[in-house]
Amino acid sequence: MGFAVFLDRDGVINIDSPDYIKSENEFHFIPGSTDAIALLTEAGCDVFVITNQSAVGRGMITKGELDIIFAKMKEGVTRAGGRINDIFYCPHTPDDACLCRKPLPGMIFQAVEKHGINLSFSVMVGDSVKDIECARKAGCAAAVLVLTGNGQKSMTALEKKGTPPDMMAADLMEAAQWIIAHLPDLSNMSYQSCVSDEFTMSEQFNVSNQLSASKRSNPSCLSKVPDISKLSGQDFQSR
Repeated sequence: MGFAVFLDRDGVINIDSPDYIKSENEFHFIPGSTDAIALLTEAGCDVFVITNQSAVGRGMITKGELDIIFAKMKEGVTRAGGRINDIFYCPHTPDDACLCRKPLPGMIFQAVEKHGINLSFSVMVGDSVKDIECARKAGCAAAVLVLTGNGQKSMTALEKKGTPPDMMAADLMEAAQWIIAHLPDLSNMSYQSCVSDEFTMSEQFNVSNQLSASKRSNPSCLSKVPDISKLSGQDFQSR
């Protein structure tokens, strides 16, 4: 397993919408995002999408319809020469109090368990406060905020909280270029130094164990998109 890059979806890879992305016709790539993923792939990075998709839990879209949107995303990335190694999404609403919804790091822990990822060799890229907090709670080596999507408002909120990202990028392409340029430095960062003081290693262990139990009892808690060959600037923080 190479260096892992976790990407949020809406506002990072594709244009976000206050009405949610409910069909493949509503899914539109942010210019340059597929080329950015191709650049990461070429550099030997493993790319994982980590995304809250509460539109499923709100009854606005089915899991089958979401899979079709994911398939379109993977197909577009593949055409550009990139690869998405896996996709993890949380279908729950904030009221469900699940373990996988960002800012909790459940989806990242699921990716670690499945793919043997070393979090000291990983970066999270997102456009929201939840993404940056998720990276800190999981223990990623770095967290990058892109100014597409909800990024500008999120930067203001993060600065007020005193928890700025390690890098602020105009878009995913600039984030990818920064990651590649700093791979040696990022790889040498200590895992322990990246873990949030308010989210201890013991708490990480407990969440990971609870997540595994939840996954066994409810396989839909964290879902993975099937292989595509088998398929024919506002505030979106509540997502």
